[in-house]
Amino acid sequence: MVAVLVAGWFVLAALVVAAWPKINADKAWRTGALTLTLAFSLLHQLLFRAVAADAYVTFRYALHISDGRGAVFNTGERVEGYGNFLWMVLLSLLKTVFGADIVTAASVLGVLCTLAAVIVAFVLVNRIVAAAGREEPALGVAAAVLTAGAGGLAAHGTSGTETGLFVLLVLSVALALACRRPVVGGVLVAMAVMTRPDGIVFALVAVGWLLVSAARGRSSWWAPGAFALGALVLVVPWTAWRVTYYGHLVPDSVAVRLGLPVGDQFAAGWHYLSGFSLVHQGFLLLALGAVAALAGRRDAKTTAAARSLVWLVLSVAIGFVVAAVAMGGEAVPAWRLLAPVPPLLAVAAAAACGLLAKDGDETPRRTLSSRRVVPAVALGLCGVSLVVSVESGELLPRIDAGRARTAELAELGSWLGERMPPGSVIAAYGGGPLAYWAGTGVVVIDELGRTDDHIARTGTAVTTADGPLKVDHEYVVNLRSPVLAVPAEGFTARQRCAMDPVYAGRYQVATFKRTGTGQWVALYPRSELAARFIADLDADPRFDYLPCPG
Repeated sequence: MVAVLVAGWFVLAALVVAAWPKINADKAWRTGALTLTLAFSLLHQLLFRAVAADAYVTFRYALHISDGRGAVFNTGERVEGYGNFLWMVLLSLLKTVFGADIVTAASVLGVLCTLAAVIVAFVLVNRIVAAAGREEPALGVAAAVLTAGAGGLAAHGTSGTETGLFVLLVLSVALALACRRPVVGGVLVAMAVMTRPDGIVFALVAVGWLLVSAARGRSSWWAPGAFALGALVLVVPWTAWRVTYYGHLVPDSVAVRLGLPVGDQFAAGWHYLSGFSLVHQGFLLLALGAVAALAGRRDAKTTAAARSLVWLVLSVAIGFVVAAVAMGGEAVPAWRLLAPVPPLLAVAAAAACGLLAKDGDETPRRTLSSRRVVPAVALGLCGVSLVVSVESGELLPRIDAGRARTAELAELGSWLGERMPPGSVIAAYGGGPLAYWAGTGVVVIDELGRTDDHIARTGTAVTTADGPLKVDHEYVVNLRSPVLAVPAEGFTARQRCAMDPVYAGRYQVATFKRTGTGQWVALYPRSELAARFIADLDADPRFDYLPCPG
């Protein structure tokens, strides 16, 4: 797959650099270049080919909705453990109306949204440049190439998460504002907020930008109100339903990540940002170049509206960075919280290139278009991003490790779901895949509080491998009283007989060997039910019960 992707990049680079003047002048050439860019984006996404463990939380909600049980993780428990309402609704509709497999549908839809984001990046750049009275449509191709090469975005294409849809909506909001369609922009930003909570960042930045634009006479004072009206049409009824249904304004998926001391919270967020910055240095340099270009053209009155749009795009990118740091980051590979940032920086840099001609110039400056500086930089950075996707330990290797971990949890879930009595309560750490494959007849408690209202609201904030989360072991053991607990380790290379102190006393250790492998799993059944559950689980040919020595 890597060889095919590299070959695709060489073909794309050769065409775009060699035919740059024709791409700028001829629509057919632009269409061909954009088609090749989309093909490269598809190959880049297929390089990862993994469904994220975190996505299975939403899948379980969508499964419950399609089965008529409501937007719940466990039947009868109204907990807003998801943060992607619109994505969840789309998946449940595909399941209910068309009978689509939720996992497959999520991956396909994510890929399509990511491809659409590449197209919108192309259109957005051209629209911004056109606002300055210029026409250099090849710059849109450069932005599309950079968006297709963004490793973080590509990694989430097939992940089953809402990332592709969110990035698409973010770019679409910017396009609506560039087209002076504030009502449409408001509706789209509402959809972005309903797709991910940090969509509110764009909403706030956009309102501020519209107010400044109105104050400077670039738009009417009606525009900020129209934008807010478009957003409120969707946000008000959705929020009213959420508060009525779940009883909280802030979703548990957000509440569970808050509560650490401010210093620790920002330290975790800064670590998250540092890893992102090391891998995306090229995009950050593009942003610096865009800022320098804008600062150097402050006297260009005819490009004021276009420069304002570039500042909007840069401000939104900065807003997402601040929000991710404040949240303390997360452990999902490929920096999902920052996925919109590289495409936004690509759009800003490409658009800024189109604003460099001096007022009164009748032709674009030849230093960029004719000498192919822009395509060389864009394709070079795209190639670097490809190398990073393959070689960086934070991308492909982590995605592969996550795929293996998800497969283990899915097998555990299938095993427990088939062998445990209906209504059984199981405690697990990060049990998204486990819960989904166990089926809706089993109650799964997340020890880290992401799908439990009590833990998310009142638990003790801790720093975990999954980022800032919360725990309340006493509540889990004494009030929820699971009949079985699954340790955080999942499969191990050797028999693990040590009892987790949290479950000592009321539970015992039961170790099983995965048939035909050297892998083990330790479970903690409640002592008075242990003999029954061990017999039921041992009856499955996939696992053999082997008691601990002594």
